[in-house]
Amino acid sequence: MRNRLTPALVAAAVLLLAGACTSAGGTAGTVTIGAIYPTSGRQGPGGTEEANGARLAVEYANDHGGVKGRKIRLDAVNVDNGGNAPSAMAQLRRRGVDLVIGSYGSTISAPAAVAAQRQGMLLWETGAVGEVSPAGAGAGESFFRMAPMGAGLGRAAVGFVRDQLRPLLAAPSPPGAGLRYAVAYVDDAYGRAVGLGAVEEIERSGQALVGTFPYDVRTLDAAAVVRAIAAAQPDVLFVSAYLDDGIALRRETVAQGVPLRASIGTSSSYCMPSFAHALGPAATGLFASDKPDAAELRLDALAAPAQAILRWARATYEKRWREPMSPAALAGFANTWALVGHVLPAAPGLAPAQVAATARNLKLAPGTLPNGAGMDFAGPRELGAGENRAAVSVIWQWVDPKTQAVVWPPSFATRPLRFIPILTAAP
Repeated sequence: MRNRLTPALVAAAVLLLAGACTSAGGTAGTVTIGAIYPTSGRQGPGGTEEANGARLAVEYANDHGGVKGRKIRLDAVNVDNGGNAPSAMAQLRRRGVDLVIGSYGSTISAPAAVAAQRQGMLLWETGAVGEVSPAGAGAGESFFRMAPMGAGLGRAAVGFVRDQLRPLLAAPSPPGAGLRYAVAYVDDAYGRAVGLGAVEEIERSGQALVGTFPYDVRTLDAAAVVRAIAAAQPDVLFVSAYLDDGIALRRETVAQGVPLRASIGTSSSYCMPSFAHALGPAATGLFASDKPDAAELRLDALAAPAQAILRWARATYEKRWREPMSPAALAGFANTWALVGHVLPAAPGLAPAQVAATARNLKLAPGTLPNGAGMDFAGPRELGAGENRAAVSVIWQWVDPKTQAVVWPPSFATRPLRFIPILTAAP
């Protein structure tokens, strides 16, 4: 007698077949996730660190059961500038991959988000902080950002100077006068987001903004920019820059003897060890508004499971790459872990729409992730669509050219805040 498939058996077979495939790519035993990071070019150092952190998160997830028993495989593409982002996303889509992590750089993130929306993919941003326009970018639907928004870093920097640092500064002259702020920023998606966030906070709180100084990183004349800043006579200089231009501006500020009372920057320059290594004593006393890093992150700010994960990540990263986890590396690790350790295991399936719905609905308390963050995404029709409202940022201070410490907020501080006069003229 020949076996016949009943309609019920046919339906069951279809469901089994659907379960054996995944729109994230891979086979019945694997889940493939794309990764786009700049591992060469101007953003290569930070992009490589973040990508390495992401790899560790996948390794940790695989060692602890993967996604519902299926191993995760990363399909990584080097994307060293925004112009290459759409083709990289299309390349991954042709390989059957439609869940993608990245991208460290805001200039990469913006076009990649648009490409994800157009091609029915999902981009999970682990590190970039610059604004991505909701128009055509699928924010909160096909684009999610785990890191703190750039405007938030700028606002936090100014709020810190106003509320925490100002009382430690010498009385202004004339008595009763407020601080005068200047804001310099690289004129791209990253720099504008952070720099204009600082401008917004200065103006919102009624402080004196004496000038904004945008510049093209490709044609920067650091001496000319600093002359213009000096002419505005600020007390406080905020800088949103990449590494080389941030170093050049700081060197010129000291060379020209600009009498600043304080200076604060942000990610991609002021917080990086290479920044202080290049500047030596000229870095001492400077502040940075940025993400935390693993070496300085206080374990008591984390829930117990996150503490164990961070201990493993710290030890494994340093053993493998022979250096501590930087802010970029921790962002790559913690924010990829949010996807592979929390969202994907909770999703009913791996189609981008299913993952997106799960991400919006899943709420993680602060301290749940190994960088101290939680997870709470704004939906597509909410203010800050796609933004993680439970992201964490801190204020760093260069105590000396080899030592940086977190000084704010108190729950993350590794040293008490103290005023260290900055170098205002070449010795």
